[in-house]
Amino acid sequence: MATPDLEDPNFDGTVVLLLEHGPGGALGVVLNRPSPLPVGEAMTAGPAGPGTSWSDLATTPDVVFVGGPVQPNAVIALARVPQVTDTDRWEPVFGDVGVINLGDGPLPDVGRLDALRVFAGYAGWGEQQLEDEIESGAWFVVDAHADDGFCTDPAVLWRTVLRRQGGLFVTVTDNPALN
Repeated sequence: MATPDLEDPNFDGTVVLLLEHGPGGALGVVLNRPSPLPVGEAMTAGPAGPGTSWSDLATTPDVVFVGGPVQPNAVIALARVPQVTDTDRWEPVFGDVGVINLGDGPLPDVGRLDALRVFAGYAGWGEQQLEDEIESGAWFVVDAHADDGFCTDPAVLWRTVLRRQGGLFVTVTDNPALN
């Protein structure tokens, strides 16, 4: 999650879930930036299955989230699947949360789908870039909870995750005069 010291407006007050991290860099999605675009309008390529639309499956608020400033036309879908039955279009991130490929038509039969969130774009870092930003104090590293990616009130997610990490920053306010 972004610290108050991060001066990039793309990430001010954001919580980012890392989906991939390795020697070549990192990729994640911003969890708390809903757009005004309903999932049903954005996902017009077809239904999720007989009588079901993508918006029927999307977690409230059922809008597309701005996943980050990189490739804003790219779509990443995060899903919560407690019992995975097929891994062809499902890639776990942690626990029962993973990335699901929605681009190949109807919802794949990966198992019971408990939550779905659609993101446009993503956050990306080159080799060693994220590590350098963490070392400079731009990011807090906090263990993710499965519900973070599907928070029904994204406006409170940053503060919720901040409380989990503890420490002095828990008292940070938006008004620097009160800090």
